[in-house]
Amino acid sequence: MSTSVLYDAPGPRAKALNWIYSGVALVAVGFLAWYIYTTFDKTGQWEGEKWTPFLDADVWNNLLIPGLIGTLSAFAVGSVLALVFGFVFAVGRLSPVKLISIPSGAVVEFFRSIPMLLLMFFIYFIQPSLGIGTTSIFWAVVLGLMLYNGSVIAEIIRAGVHALPKGQNEAGAAIGLTSGQVMRTILLPQAVRAMLPAIIAQLVVLLKDTALGYVLGYSELLNQLPKLSQNFHNLIPAAILVAGMYILMNTILGLVANWIEGRTRRVGHTAGPVGTAEDPEVQVGTPIA
Repeated sequence: MSTSVLYDAPGPRAKALNWIYSGVALVAVGFLAWYIYTTFDKTGQWEGEKWTPFLDADVWNNLLIPGLIGTLSAFAVGSVLALVFGFVFAVGRLSPVKLISIPSGAVVEFFRSIPMLLLMFFIYFIQPSLGIGTTSIFWAVVLGLMLYNGSVIAEIIRAGVHALPKGQNEAGAAIGLTSGQVMRTILLPQAVRAMLPAIIAQLVVLLKDTALGYVLGYSELLNQLPKLSQNFHNLIPAAILVAGMYILMNTILGLVANWIEGRTRRVGHTAGPVGTAEDPEVQVGTPIA
């Protein structure tokens, strides 16, 4: 199908303006990069002595790798719990039973409206009141990530289900499926497949939000930045390195998301041989003599 039916093809004037806007944007980005580079160069940020500490194995073993492990640990546990939380409360909000849907909606809206850092603070300081022997910064960070991001994921899944054609629910009921069976076997798989990019995007946000554990003193990647700059007086190079590590992690997560999305689309669009009512052995598209 021609793409011209999807949008108006640009004319000569629009094409010329697009080239001008692209050129101006490219020049602006180039100027910004040049300005940042020259400013850092004037302050000696590119000097070798500020970057050589990152070639020391002790710096990686004692600071960067432990920080990276802390970030990935909080992300791994937090993302699993957030996905479980999101699925449970999304299904709860979609339930036809008001005693389930109303409390589920209240929980989602409550935790979605509170700043995540405040959730982490509350969980951290309430632990002694609950009789927990040792106050855990890790679980304060992880549970804060779960409650906020899980609430957002619940809304993403709910929006995906509501975006599906209404006839699918009615068709499921027509063949004798209960509302739970329709949700589990028909609506949720399609909604998750359609909203997978948004869910992965929220997991990327969750990965970056692990840096909020720095305020509580959690030993994650960002928490190592002051230690690096204090020991080697290279705050800007250390910040560039840490930012590069975050970019690398998010890029890998994005590639994994694209691979999963491609797999789910292929599985969803794959169908076996389809026969006619008169002759099941005849496949669609097979010429009949």
